[in-house]
Amino acid sequence: MNEMTAAQRDKVMADLRAVVTDTEQLLRLTADQVSESTAGLRERLQERLSQSKATLLDLQATAAEKAKAVGHAADDYVHEKPWHAVGIGVGVGVLVGMLIGRR
Repeated sequence: MNEMTAAQRDKVMADLRAVVTDTEQLLRLTADQVSESTAGLRERLQERLSQSKATLLDLQATAAEKAKAVGHAADDYVHEKPWHAVGIGVGVGVLVGMLIGRR
């Protein structure tokens, strides 16, 4: 399976949060209904809600780990090649300055 892009991952996380919120609200609204079919549905919803929360936490943990890895890689690169990093910073600064100066 292909790796998710950051935008896709953010959308999935937002969708999962919405599902979790809606499910929690539905469970609160139907708390006073005690029919057998409603009880079965509530149990399935609570189970899926727990699974969704676990998936959401896993996605967040994975995203945090990847962000930390990228940060460490950038830090290592700057420590190993400080003048390259300074050059890149100057180049980006010049480009941003040119773009701002055009307006």
